[in-house]
This record gives sequence, C-alpha cells and structure tokens, in this order.
Amino acid sequence: MIVIDHQKERVNVTVFGEFTLADYREFEEVVNYKIRFEGPVDLLFDLSQMAGLTLDVMWEEIKFSRQHANDFRRVAVVTDSQWVTWSAWLSQTFVEADVEVFDTAAAASEWLDRPA
Repeated sequence: MIVIDHQKERVNVTVFGEFTLADYREFEEVVNYKIRFEGPVDLLFDLSQMAGLTLDVMWEEIKFSRQHANDFRRVAVVTDSQWVTWSAWLSQTFVEADVEVFDTAAAASEWLDRPA
C-alpha cells in the first residue's frame, strides 16, 4: 500500500508493506500529471515501512526512470535497507536528478525544502 501526498513541484510517497505494481502505477499517474502541468518535480520516497517489492515493480521503475530521465530535480529516498540504498544509487544512472538516501523522512524533507 502507498500513500501519496503531492505539493507544488513535489511528490511524497510512503510505502507500507509490499510495494506492488498497482501501487507503482498509482505513483506514475500522479507524477505524470504533475510533470505535465508543473514541469520537473522533486520526489520523496519513504521506504522505511516497506516489507518488499515485486520484480515487476523493479522493472517498471527502470522503464519509468528512463522515460523521465530529465523530469526530476531531486529524489530523496528514506530507507535503512542496504539493498534499497544500492538500488537508489543505481537508479541515478537513468535520471539526471540528484539522488540522496536518508535515515529519516524529516532529514529527506529538510533536504528537499532547501533551495536547489
């Protein structure tokens, strides 16, 4: 399950439990809308409550990132998982955004709140 909160030029996503393809598609819909009407956005992914994700989500994330290589300014990822941290750094090869990993949502939000 995901919870999405979007603000001007920013999308916050919190994942609870397993991250499914249906969840990811919901995220894509919101981001596509924001990009279309606001241009590049910042993303905050709070994955600290994520129990896992399906392989189709990983594949969809790669495809989505490649399609939107220039549509993100900054991406903040909240996690304590080494695997997710490694994946976040790998994603940086597909997008032009600054990607940072944080231990807390507050630290991630603070980073995104600073002027770029």
